[in-house]
This record gives sequence, C-alpha cells and structure tokens, in this order.
Amino acid sequence: MSGGDDSGLETPKRIGEFKKGHLIVIKGKPCKIIEYTTSKTGKHGHAKAHIIAIDIFTGRKYEEIGSTSHNLTEPVTKRSDYQLIDIDGKHLLLMDDDGVEKNDVCVPDGELGEKLVKEFEDGKDLNVTVLSAMGHEAIEKFKEE
Repeated sequence: MSGGDDSGLETPKRIGEFKKGHLIVIKGKPCKIIEYTTSKTGKHGHAKAHIIAIDIFTGRKYEEIGSTSHNLTEPVTKRSDYQLIDIDGKHLLLMDDDGVEKNDVCVPDGELGEKLVKEFEDGKDLNVTVLSAMGHEAIEKFKEE
C-alpha cells in the first residue's frame, strides 16, 4: 500500500471512500480511478476494494487491492490558468494574471500538444490550464482567449 507523507502533497482517505473518477496515489504516483470494485466481506470481516487507475501525467495504468477500512492517500492538486506567450522547442513560456512568467512546463505529448502548437502557430491567443500534483506539472487543457 502507498503511505502518506507529511509534505502536504497527499492527504489520507479510507479506501472505501474512493470512487470512480476520484484521484488516488498508487505506487507514489497521482492517478485517476477508472475502475473501482469491491468484494463481499471476507472471513476476517473486511471487504476488499480493487482499484484500477491511470497516472494523470503519464497515462500509465496502476492497480491496487486493499481493505475498504484501510487508508490510502489522495494527491493534493492545483489548477492554474496562464496565458501562452511563446513556445521554445518543447517548453512553453507562460504568464499569469500578475505578469509573472513561467517557463518550466513542457508541450504536452500527443494530440493535445499537437493542437496547442498548431493553434499557437496559427496566431491564436491561448490560455492554458496547468495541473500540479506531487511536484509535477502538465497542461490539462487550453482554450482561445
């Protein structure tokens, strides 16, 4: 089982309180639950939960099985909106509402990144939403201003 730490990046939660669509930490990775099933109470008096989840940053699949009365952790997440100023190779130059620049977020992989680059190159003014969790950041979505 994954354990929590005291850094404020995770909060404990009973396994039985998680549901499909919730965020959970499995093997130290922030994941979104895509499948959640429970078994009947066993001879030791505890129902088991079987959780399948996808890493919110890499898309890798993880699995966890545990008693519904035990704790796992959920990641503390933050979403921030920025204006896209420039694209320099694989890095984005972003600016928040206070004019503070940020340049440590990469162009997303796959279709999201391809669309973002194309629309920016087409001259559109874009705002991006950055999802932060457990020391990692990634573009979650973007829209035209």
